[in-house]
Amino acid sequence: MPQGSSQPGLASGQSFVLPSGGTTNDVVQAVYALYTSADTYAGDEVVGLANVDIYYALYDTAANYYFFKGKPGELLNNQLTSMYAWSTVGESNYNGLQVNLTKRASHGVQFDLNYTYSKSIDITSGAARLGFSPSDNIGAPGSRLVNAFDPRGNRGVSDFDTTHQINANWIVELPFGRGKHFATNAGGATDAIIGGWQLSGLARWTTGFPFTVDNGQFWPTNWDEQGSATLVAKLKTGAFKQPDGNVSVFANPTDALNNGFSHTFPGGSGSRNVLRGQGYAGLDMSLSKRWKLPFEGHSLQFRWEVFNVPNLHRFNVMAGLGDGAPSLQQLPQAFGDYTGLLTQPRVMQFALRYEF
Repeated sequence: MPQGSSQPGLASGQSFVLPSGGTTNDVVQAVYALYTSADTYAGDEVVGLANVDIYYALYDTAANYYFFKGKPGELLNNQLTSMYAWSTVGESNYNGLQVNLTKRASHGVQFDLNYTYSKSIDITSGAARLGFSPSDNIGAPGSRLVNAFDPRGNRGVSDFDTTHQINANWIVELPFGRGKHFATNAGGATDAIIGGWQLSGLARWTTGFPFTVDNGQFWPTNWDEQGSATLVAKLKTGAFKQPDGNVSVFANPTDALNNGFSHTFPGGSGSRNVLRGQGYAGLDMSLSKRWKLPFEGHSLQFRWEVFNVPNLHRFNVMAGLGDGAPSLQQLPQAFGDYTGLLTQPRVMQFALRYEF
């Protein structure tokens, strides 16, 4: 309501056509109609409030502007359009079960194998606004605190949460050459070729990483934070090749966009990190051999290293459009398309090293 007036009205000569019929120059009736029947500001409720406060006007679906009596900033109580603040309101917790199996070096074999079952929960996995500009709508969807009055409304699994994780590393001396199981009596020349080889490796596998779907260009709760979409249906996620050759996180992108989400209601925070994309998988290995030279303390080492041995492809669900996540603004056929990888293509390198 305007300060000092109980009956705000539209500017002189203007009247608003009500959907139910008739006209009015009463601001309250016009605003109510624009917010409900005409759906002009559905999903953009805060934008409508800002238009009232800043421009002293609203517009309808036909882009007709309705100006109010008075001056901008007088209709609503005096307030700031936006105000940034930093506060240590974050909270998080982590619980996990870790199992380790280790074999110390003996008989030419050593390895470490560990498994982690865990869950990490927080209200944001990074400082809000960090590294983003206002044009990026201030932060990736999973980090936005869209409701300053209810920070816990953003509570969910962390952006980096991995329910299951397996890591392994090993070193194995191959059983060939002098003193080994095969060719144990090999001569010097033969042993120099087949003996002393060592195979080592590093492997990692995780379950899928969580992600949040962006609400699109809609601001229901916070003028500066468009927020996250609200999940309304159970969706199958993973990595699915589409007819156009792209790979999407959704089995049926069009159905997911049209029926899987809704724009978040005013005062809500949306659904944060309730879906999962692909996890990481990698296998790196190295084959090496060292020759002792006839000079004291001198040796020659050969190494053949292969990164991502099976040339696995694991897609990065956060390497998407805009702020780095699927968005309700995307075209149906492109909804949830992956545009980046968690893995790198297979790479090999060879090294010959002289030590003295």
